[in-house]
Parts: sequence; structure tokens; C-alpha cells
Amino acid sequence: MADSTPVTPQIEAVVKDVLATIEREREREIVSRRFGLFDRRETLEQIGELLGITRERVRQLEKSAVTKLKASAAKGDVPHIYATEEAILNELAGMGSLARVSDLSAKLTKENNKLDQARVSFISLLCPKLAVIEENDNFYHAVGIAAKHNEKAIKDQVGAVVEAIKSIGEPTTAEAIAEKVKDSDVAHVKALASVSKLIATLNGRWGLTKWPMVNPKNIRDKIYVILHESGKHMHFNDIAKSIKDSAFKRKDVTTQAIHNELIKDDRFVLIGRGIYALKEWGYKKGTVADIITEVLKKAGEPLHRDEIVKRVLKNRYVKETTILLNLQGKPQFKRVAKATYTLADAE
Repeated sequence: MADSTPVTPQIEAVVKDVLATIEREREREIVSRRFGLFDRRETLEQIGELLGITRERVRQLEKSAVTKLKASAAKGDVPHIYATEEAILNELAGMGSLARVSDLSAKLTKENNKLDQARVSFISLLCPKLAVIEENDNFYHAVGIAAKHNEKAIKDQVGAVVEAIKSIGEPTTAEAIAEKVKDSDVAHVKALASVSKLIATLNGRWGLTKWPMVNPKNIRDKIYVILHESGKHMHFNDIAKSIKDSAFKRKDVTTQAIHNELIKDDRFVLIGRGIYALKEWGYKKGTVADIITEVLKKAGEPLHRDEIVKRVLKNRYVKETTILLNLQGKPQFKRVAKATYTLADAE
């Protein structure tokens, strides 16, 4: 493959040519298996058992082989490394100078399967102009442009983004985070946030993964996000449809399951026939009669039925006749003048 040939569909061929430069077959085998270039990744122990050597010897041979490959790549002695590096740099330039390996592989390969991702990661590790972040509890496997930041700088900047989100205290925009960390490149800030396992994003807002608004983990959290996003009460059928039409990872839930969760969770208040709102909007649980009682108690004086209806409708999505029937038919309410009511036990 000449360096002028498009790299994208031929990552596997590049990897094969790179491996061919490793003189000893045992080292080729170790590198191939450790990076999962043609099958799943294997541990030091697994490879040691296969080759009849200790795990420590496997580690030494792997390190030696990779160090030699990096040195050769820096001198331009590894096949196609410059062309491949240039292709990766071009993609990263449009991705905020940093990206998860899975996202980068999606740009460079046709299928973006586990093998493709492993190969992109391996090639990136050898490229002098790239910085690689290995996956751990805090970071996704990622690749960045070394001229923009080395591995330590990436981790430090990601940490600053996490702290900025914590200080803001609620899901927010990438622009707000960029302003907080004093980075004028919003795309770069998005890239930094995307490689952190402590940060999640949903509907254009970024926040900590423990926040349901950006990382809903169960049906109740998803219901909350849907209602919060709508900003108004919804029928449970419409909530179910919205969840199915959403960008949530798992959204194949039944309408009945959603209705059951609405009933159980104190965050949701039934305000009409099958219609729910968020408690945080000022709604209270209870029957229409309970709401009328609350209205009259708060008023501290008799109210005309039209005023009662008006105030109840702020808390319940019901017909006016339902409110009037409760006023006229419940013993806790007493008419004290024409169309004017108070509580029966009021002084």
C-alpha cells in the first residue's frame, strides 16, 4: 500500500505490515495477542501459558517490541505510519483534538468493531504525533493530538472539566463549561468531557454520570427526564411514546411498566386522569377534595366557587364540574353565601 492510498478501509493491512517488521515470531505473537489485533485481547498469564514462559517475561518482551516499534516509527521506518498518522490527525482536528478510540475508529473503519478499535488504538500508540490515554476507572480509551497536549495534560484538563461541572452543580452546556475552565475552544471542551467516565451528556447538556438528568439508569429516571424536558404535565401514554422516541440507550419499556413507576415514585404527582406532573413544580399529592381543602386553608376566608376552581386548576388537570361536584357533595365544605364556600370546621 502506497502512502498516497486512502488509509480508512485498510487499517488491518497497515497493522499486518507493521507486525511484519518485528523480527522474532514470538514477539509478533505477543504484541498481536496483547493488543487484540486479530482476536480478543489476552492477559499476560494466558500468553505465558501458551508460550511456556512467565507473565513477567511476556511483559518484558511486549515492552521491548513496542519500544522498538515506536523508535522505528519516529524515524519513519514503519510502513505507512506517516500516512496513517496523517489520517488520524485529520480526523482528530475535526473532533476537538481528542476522541475516544471507539469514535475515532468509526471515522477510520467501515465496521468499527472491537478488532477495528484495537487496531486503531495500536497504530495510534506508535504514532509520534499522537497521545494515547489507556482506559481505566476514570477514562475511556482515547487518542489526542500530542502537539495540543500530552497524556498528563489531557488528564489534567479532563479533571478541570469535571471540577467545573461539580462547581456548576447541575447539567449545563459545553459553552458554560468552556467559560468556567477558560477554554475558548468549545469543541475541545466537549472532547475532554467525552473521554471522562465521570461525565455524561444528554440532550445537549453535560453533567456527572451520577446525575439522572444526563445519565438516566432506570425507568423512573427516564420518566423524570421526559417530564423535565417537556416542562409541562403529560399523559402516561405520551410519556411512554416520548421514551421510545428518545435517545436513551434502553427504551424498550411497556406503557404499563411506565404507569407503574409513575405511581410508585414521589417525584411524580397524578393531577388528572392518567396525567402526571413533577412534584418540584409545586404540585401536591391528594384528591380534588384535598386540594380544595388546601386552597381554602391557605386563603383563610370563604372563597367564591369561581376562585376556588381557578386555584384548584393550578394543581389539578380536571374538569370544572369535578371540582364543583366535590364542593357541593363533600361534607368538609360549607356554603356560606351565594356560590361562596368555606371549610365546614372553620370558625
